[in-house]
Amino acid sequence: MTIEESKTEKRRILIADDEEHVRSLLNRILSRDYVILEANDGQQVLNMAYSHSPDIILMDIMMPKINGDVACHIIKTNPLTRDIPIIMLTALDYELNKKLSLDVMGADDYITKPFEAHILLEIIDKLLNK
Repeated sequence: MTIEESKTEKRRILIADDEEHVRSLLNRILSRDYVILEANDGQQVLNMAYSHSPDIILMDIMMPKINGDVACHIIKTNPLTRDIPIIMLTALDYELNKKLSLDVMGADDYITKPFEAHILLEIIDKLLNK
């Protein structure tokens, strides 16, 4: 890959949420600037993290098969995927959940739904350009 190609290649964001309307909304917000991958349960998140190496993951906590916090912990403890930034994007606005996600499971940020698009975009930009 040439330098010019790498500059124009879009980064990949994995949206992990079991609610279709949330994935659709995020897709509309992000698809202009990013390649969007989607997962609707925690097991799909793990499979896609390993097979597609997304540049960042937006993940809900409450999902079938494997919840988001557990999927986050698995991704963050695997040497192959631990450097992928994870933003927990969830309706669970409890300090205990936030502390668990960030301090115990290893998430890089935590945003509650409903969210403002510009704040989400700022956080994504910050994490991708560390």
